[in-house]
Amino acid sequence: MTDRQANNAMNESLWTISETSLDPQGQHHAETIFTIGNGYLCTRGALEEGYAGDRRATFIHGVFDAAPIVVTELANAPDWLPLSVHAAVAGAGGALGPYERFSQDRGQIAGYRRTLDLRQGVLTRRLEWTAPTGGRLALTFERFAALDQPHMLLLRCRVVPDLLGRLQFRASLNGYAHNDGLLHWRYVAQGLDPASGAASLHTRTRHSGIDLVTAMRLVTAASAEHSRAYWDTENAPTLVVEVEAVPGQEVVIEKYVAVYTSRDAPAGQLCAAALGAVSAVPGWDAAVAGNRAAWETEWERTDVEVEGDDEAQIALRFNLFQMLIAAPRRDDRVNIGAKTLSGFGYRGHSFWDTEIFMLPLFTYTAPHIARNLLNYRHRHLAGARAKAQANGFEGAQFPWESADTGEEVTPTWVPHSADRARLVRIWTGDIEIHISADIAYAAHQYWAVTGDDAWMAAKGAELILDTARFWATRAEWNAAAGRYEYRDVIGPDEYHDHVDNNLYTNRLAQWNLQTALGVLDWLRGYAPERAAELSSQLDLGPERLAHWRHVIDKIYLPAAPDGLLEQFEGYFQRTDVDLASLEPRTKSAQELFGIEGVADTQIIKQPDVLMLLYLLRDQFAAAVVRRNYEYYTPRTDHTYGSSLGPAIQAIMACAVGRPDEAYGHFIRAARADLRDVRGNAGDGIHGASAGGTWQAAVFGFGGLRVTPKGWHTEPCLPQHWRRLRFRFCHRGQPVVIDLEHALTP
Repeated sequence: MTDRQANNAMNESLWTISETSLDPQGQHHAETIFTIGNGYLCTRGALEEGYAGDRRATFIHGVFDAAPIVVTELANAPDWLPLSVHAAVAGAGGALGPYERFSQDRGQIAGYRRTLDLRQGVLTRRLEWTAPTGGRLALTFERFAALDQPHMLLLRCRVVPDLLGRLQFRASLNGYAHNDGLLHWRYVAQGLDPASGAASLHTRTRHSGIDLVTAMRLVTAASAEHSRAYWDTENAPTLVVEVEAVPGQEVVIEKYVAVYTSRDAPAGQLCAAALGAVSAVPGWDAAVAGNRAAWETEWERTDVEVEGDDEAQIALRFNLFQMLIAAPRRDDRVNIGAKTLSGFGYRGHSFWDTEIFMLPLFTYTAPHIARNLLNYRHRHLAGARAKAQANGFEGAQFPWESADTGEEVTPTWVPHSADRARLVRIWTGDIEIHISADIAYAAHQYWAVTGDDAWMAAKGAELILDTARFWATRAEWNAAAGRYEYRDVIGPDEYHDHVDNNLYTNRLAQWNLQTALGVLDWLRGYAPERAAELSSQLDLGPERLAHWRHVIDKIYLPAAPDGLLEQFEGYFQRTDVDLASLEPRTKSAQELFGIEGVADTQIIKQPDVLMLLYLLRDQFAAAVVRRNYEYYTPRTDHTYGSSLGPAIQAIMACAVGRPDEAYGHFIRAARADLRDVRGNAGDGIHGASAGGTWQAAVFGFGGLRVTPKGWHTEPCLPQHWRRLRFRFCHRGQPVVIDLEHALTP
């Protein structure tokens, strides 16, 4: 191998995620890791032929249906993957023996390798299978969700037989897909289109009434078909192709699938659209080329290059890939759930994870996607206003968990994890109110980075002003102390609930009100008619604005005289625990102490005060940042607390000049799903952690800062990194940052 070939091989390895054996105990984790998608839908990495106990799923943005306890959930769409391979060996007289169905839990497997090509979103599986009764097949499965054609899914199977006989392929559309036993789909119709030979399946969600049509067409190559048939099995239409098997002669079958829902077009047009799409596929190679070109554009905007750390490089690209396949490019009616579109966890619901952890990636690299995500919040202002009104407040109080309607979908009670006969009260939907300020913050950050004045005037200003109305009416006046307070809340640290005056909540509320006044002043100059419209609609008269200023001036911000900020009122009176003394451990502090027990300590689930210092970093002196970093870092449950924490902790470690300490937190975030650090990656990707790794690299190690005066960098690279290179877009202009680190001999 030449040096150039070696370099090319190394570069390719930095774009791939691979496994060399199938672990039945870890298959749910692998299904998450090998998820593919295109921003319209995602499909978990289950095997085409199936495997016992798998959690097969395809989730489509916006396709929700009612569910017990969790209110609503993304409905696992009809399964487009099924493709089984059967081999029959010809006897001495030419008669065919019985068909043997290929399965990885039967016969013998050799040469197994499954690879996800992050550069173009193609999942490939290669292996050799020897059937229990003899006969050997070399199989290659490839699949991808076309990034340039969001309704298209393509699958190819290549078989090289070491036998004489016949191969049979059965390709199905399975309408019995379920959410861990809950069936969301009713069968409507199915059929075979005689003109194209494509089969279709029409289903409808049971409660939300969303129609979905899936169509498939099979194409054979490199061999002549022996026969073709259509099996009209209700709710599982199947196309069957038989091909003569000759030793060493490759057989190729391609399955083209199209998916359309009534969110895309009227129900009566869906079948024609799906059949037309599968009929129009020009061929595998052309489809691959179109998909590859689309991915090249994505990576040109978003790739982060690291030299000197292959694990960090691969992990960053993996996490970016997971963000990109979940990002809605053509739909502003949807958001990205906490588990993206990769698993059943959190049922597809959106949290503050999107605005604070995921959205910055898109704000800085793909503003059109960020705008879609923010438009989702603007579309659901009515739901936020209804929640505020129901709670006795004005303005917009956004739900802690949101789905398709903008209503609160946080479950009120859930079964206890250790005792299904007990119920646990979930309070986040009632009192974790900081999300309203988080959304306002994200809207303002988008405006500051992109300079999109038209969007701010049309939508962003309303988000910021109406959340400010909520904060002003939610503030409680403490006459004895002469201050406004926010009592009975949950901050980012969810180990402590029902606390008073959480600093993050109070300061972000104050910021929201301050920013709203500034935005209103700007709007009066930029678009006076829009300013007048919003002032009338939201009742922003002089008396209300004066009240806002009074709240701003009198909000209680708990702090000690030496610059140490108190996470919430009374936090310093909780029991201080030396977390290091509990090592080694494999459980979270909450599991060790119990819900009530950990609440009585100073142990925190994730950065809370430090999160505030990160978001408003230009408003705190360096000495204050350092003092609080040193206090709260040893009290944070870094490994077993929240997956949201390590990336932010890494950024704050960089802020105090500790790059190698930052690296420890960064790599913990980077490994969250690839190594299943918390043991729950089988439920889906940790979207906030994935988005947070980009922030840690760019804002932490790269030190990127955007201010009203422009942008600059304050790099803080880990000692072993030779180079960090990334791109972003500032007010419509692309920028490339290339930082080199001279290693110490």
